[in-house]
Amino acid sequence: MSETVTDFHQRVITDAGAAVRGLTVAIGERLGLYKALTGAGRVTVAQFAELADIQPMYAREWLHAQVSADYVKHDPATGTYWLTDTQAAVLGDEDSQTYAPAFFTALKALYATEDLLVGAYRKGGGVGWADHHASLDAGMGAYFVPGYRANLVSKWIPALEGMAELLAEGGKVADIGCGPGYATLMIAEAFPNATVHGYDYSEEAISQARRNAEEAGMADRVTFEVAPAEGYPGENYDLITFFNVVHDLGDPETAAREVLRALAPNGTWMIVEPNAHEAVEDNTTPAGRLFMGLSAVMCLPVAAAQEGPYALGNHSGEPALRAIAEKAGFTRWRRATDSAVSAVFEARP
Repeated sequence: MSETVTDFHQRVITDAGAAVRGLTVAIGERLGLYKALTGAGRVTVAQFAELADIQPMYAREWLHAQVSADYVKHDPATGTYWLTDTQAAVLGDEDSQTYAPAFFTALKALYATEDLLVGAYRKGGGVGWADHHASLDAGMGAYFVPGYRANLVSKWIPALEGMAELLAEGGKVADIGCGPGYATLMIAEAFPNATVHGYDYSEEAISQARRNAEEAGMADRVTFEVAPAEGYPGENYDLITFFNVVHDLGDPETAAREVLRALAPNGTWMIVEPNAHEAVEDNTTPAGRLFMGLSAVMCLPVAAAQEGPYALGNHSGEPALRAIAEKAGFTRWRRATDSAVSAVFEARP
């Protein structure tokens, strides 16, 4: 049975509600509101306002917005609110693999570039990363942290031929397009004998990365420098990593050739990309729909702004990525592993 106009209208209104609710999630993340509810049990509006240190009238409205979305539970008989263990694992526990609110803090940056996007859609060109508010670096960087924490050291690096053993003994690592440095610092923490460097062309991202290194007590072990993917210092790296970077580049072939230059003779290029698909009909999962939206308003415009020969979007597919590596001179390629969100590829000279 085909969908009626009324059904489709309600589906669009549902999405509109989700778009507005995203702002309440961002506020909840910034103010620690979900964290205040986590483990607190059943609380009244007044108790929640005190726990979260916010004004009672806003505590009430924020809670009501969450209840309407079934993000928070409510008992009208007692006037209490609480998070279930399931809700807390997604909204309140930063150490959970399923923690998601950090993404919503990037919405401010994405919505703020609407006028620039309209111009790019009409006239061509793009919207560069530097055109966005700093919340994009922080929000997008933090969004991937739970997945990195769950997979990077325990699954992804061990899936690369001999890499875990090499880094345990020492080794030299460059994380290109490191953003706020979350993955960079995870590698350095897991492999204290390795020398780890992070590079990104965003000065804001590098500033955040250096602050994160200080907070983690690793500023003396991990260096972060401003440098583009097409040219950064150093050579003979045993591992060069690109976490969700290739599709954001206007000239990924030049970046791939730079990797080949900077790698040790038997080094490894680790490429982590969204686990999305070239065929649009294969991207109908929740993660797929998120990637498609991001590609249209962030990933493709960022690449197009660089005025290079490519603007891939984030779902170009493995064949396109492999072709770029091979054109640059890499002779070995394989899909090392993947997760629901990320695909991990290994390219070697």
